[in-house]
Order: sequence, then C-alpha cells, then structure tokens
Amino acid sequence: MSQPSKDKLIRTLLGRLDSERVLGGKWLEVGGHIEDAPLVEMPIEEQEEAPVAKKKTSGSNKDKKLQLADVAETIAACTKCPLHKSRINPVPGDGNPNAQIVFVGEAPGQNEDEQGKPFVGRAGKLLTKIIEAMGLKREDVFICNILKSRPPDNRDPRPEEIVACMDYLFEQIAIIEPQVIVALGSHAAKTLLNTTEAIGKLRGRFHEYQPGPFAKPVKLVATYHPAYLLRNYTKETRQRVWDDMKMVLNEVGLPVPRRQA
Repeated sequence: MSQPSKDKLIRTLLGRLDSERVLGGKWLEVGGHIEDAPLVEMPIEEQEEAPVAKKKTSGSNKDKKLQLADVAETIAACTKCPLHKSRINPVPGDGNPNAQIVFVGEAPGQNEDEQGKPFVGRAGKLLTKIIEAMGLKREDVFICNILKSRPPDNRDPRPEEIVACMDYLFEQIAIIEPQVIVALGSHAAKTLLNTTEAIGKLRGRFHEYQPGPFAKPVKLVATYHPAYLLRNYTKETRQRVWDDMKMVLNEVGLPVPRRQA
C-alpha cells in the first residue's frame, strides 16, 4: 500500500473510532475471538520494517502454495507493530491456495493465537458449519483475518495495527486471485470497504473491493460474523447469512444446496 493510501486509511479509521466514542457505541461484531457464547447448531441450506513478501507470479497451484508460505514466513518475522511481542503464534491464514472464495475476519482470538490457525474457536466451528452448508469444506476456501496477530485481551484493532497488516492481506489476495471475498462482521467489512456504513446496509449485495493500488478489483460480500450469530440465533439472522452465501455460490458458479430443515 502506498504511503498516501496508508495515511488516508489511518485518518478514516481514527475518525470512525472517534465517532464510535462520541456516540457511545461499539462495533456490532468483533473479530474471530468471541469465545464465551455457547455453540449452537446452524440449520441453514455460519518498530522496525519487516522484509517484504515476494511478488506474485502466475503459476500452478503448487507455486501459489509456496508463495503463500513465503507470506506466512514474512508475517512470522514481522515487527511493524507491537503485537508481535504479545502474541503466542502469528495467524497468517490457511486453506486452498487456489480458492474461489476467501473469508476475512477482523483478528485472531485466544484459540487462534494458541494454535496459529484462523477461526478455530466456537465462532470458527459455526463458520465451518456455514461452509459445509454451502456444499464445501474448509479446505476448499481460504480463511484469514485482517490482523495476523491477536490484540491483547481481544481488544479492537488499532488503526496503525490494521495498516501494518493490510499489505499482507493484499499479497494473499493477489496470490490466490479469488472470485469473491466474504467479509465476516461489521469491523472487517467497514475496514475493507473503508466505510462507516452499518453491516445491515452493507450486506445483501456485491461491493467492488480494491486489494491494493495496482491489483484488479474483486467482488466482496459482507455478512454477519459467526460470533454475532451465536449471540443472535434467530431464524431471520440465519436466513440473511444464507441469502448472502447463496449470492456467493451463484457468483462462483457452484450449485446452491437445498436448505436443511
């Protein structure tokens, strides 16, 4: 990301955080680290400069796997923000290097930090159920977060931390070349789309996401975070998420499974 782009993102994030404080509000959902809600069934049809990761070159699925491994190594060595001091493990993301669909959350939580893998807590189990309801497996998609390290005490990411990690997300998307990005939750959607619009207004339609100043746009769908569904387990919210996933499946040319009872 160019320096002017980073400066603009920082200003936007700081302004958004100030607005939240003035209004006395909080993000509707936080990243993949709400682990205190009970797991329920989802019956749907849920400071130093670090070295720069290698540039993407077109090639085979094996080449993409190696390129993503290079990015993961760079993330593991990153010291661009203080989070590297408090984390147990970096969480670069994992999945299919040639995935048609990339799921992006906000930040790792405690379980993710301990295992070094994204979405492995209660919210992650619900995300797995949603992916399986789509007729897919976790191994068919790529799952990651905007932040690659857990914020202490699961606090909200700070603007400078987001900016420090965004280039890694850009690089991963450039390597994978997905057809659709699914932003999980309000915080991830607002950050990726650089907006303050509510998740309820962002979901249900495609957005054009620009992963870096020189990359081609990718279609993005915003939906509710699995952790939000754990706290708001209603027919209405589950239906909205399923409607969003049907949009994704139609876009990538995959069949839509029949909804389960």
